[in-house]
Amino acid sequence: MKLSGFEQHLTITTKRLVLRPFGPHDADRVRVIVESGARFLPPGVPAHVSGVSQWLSYGVHELWRSGQGVHLAMLADGVIVGAISLFKAVWAAGTAEVGYGVHPMHRGRGYATEALAGLTEWALTEGGLRRVELRANLDNTSSLRVAEKAGFTREGLLRGGGHEDDGPHDLVVFGMISRDLAMGPPTVNGRGFGTGVRLESERLLLRPFTGTDARDVHAAVDGDPEINRWMPWAEGYDLQRAYDWCTRYAHADSVNGVHFAIEPRTGGRLAGSAGVQRADWERGDAEIGYWISPWARRQGVALEATRALTTFLMMRGFHRVTLLIAVGNHASQGVARKAGFTEEGILRRALHVSGGLSDAVLFSLLKGEPF
Repeated sequence: MKLSGFEQHLTITTKRLVLRPFGPHDADRVRVIVESGARFLPPGVPAHVSGVSQWLSYGVHELWRSGQGVHLAMLADGVIVGAISLFKAVWAAGTAEVGYGVHPMHRGRGYATEALAGLTEWALTEGGLRRVELRANLDNTSSLRVAEKAGFTREGLLRGGGHEDDGPHDLVVFGMISRDLAMGPPTVNGRGFGTGVRLESERLLLRPFTGTDARDVHAAVDGDPEINRWMPWAEGYDLQRAYDWCTRYAHADSVNGVHFAIEPRTGGRLAGSAGVQRADWERGDAEIGYWISPWARRQGVALEATRALTTFLMMRGFHRVTLLIAVGNHASQGVARKAGFTEEGILRRALHVSGGLSDAVLFSLLKGEPF
């Protein structure tokens, strides 16, 4: 394990960003930021432009000189779009905390997620750390989503653990450890999803099916016009078939696919199913799909589950995730677009639906693209 500190000239390159230390050459850029009043730079940044040169020469590097962390500028096409830091490093334990900020003009483009994922991956490999922690205000939904999309696991809540100008805030604690980069043990020749995998998002828990889910699965499918229209297996569905699915077929192939029951984190009835239908480990692409229980629709469940599942696959090493949706299924197509997927084209008679074959819209998302 590394026992000293971070490299003086540490530079990390992701698909769109360069993360590197601040320096005197950033003076003009930082002065413009300070004058604009934008608040996203590391702690200690001067409130007046007269202090910028001193801060860039000394102040911003105090954390690095202490051996406890490093502040990095986040650049896209040569423009400082944000900043990200590792701090509170305890080298003997191999732990550190991460924080970031994005310029208001550059938010909503996925820069925070990309920077967080890139720095954390470096920290848990070349950086010699074994655990990186992130804390975010419970009411800061944007930061919570960034942590989840970057692959962090929500671990708990610190009541009143943070303090802002308006008073105390509850903090959500996220963590990522070295083995999370592989997302669990493989099953066959280094490929597979393993068993017992559970995913968490802001409102949902994606977990393996159990026999106790059979009644909710049957109630969701039986007589529902939407599921029966698009899912050919739904015809004549009964409780025995639901039970067989929950206890056998949903667990039958952990190499080429994985199936999750969608459950609200606050409890309640099954919200649906989401899973990987085809995983090509050699090519690094996977197809996903889902259905939502009638009582859980129009609440953003499909969108949140799609994002959680896509994040899981990207962390497992897949670089491309696809959705194949019948041309008439406009609701599911809307979910794909909201999740950041790109429409690639129409595959003729490519999808089985009730009553025969349908043309299908092919959507895809590539690793590194914002979603």
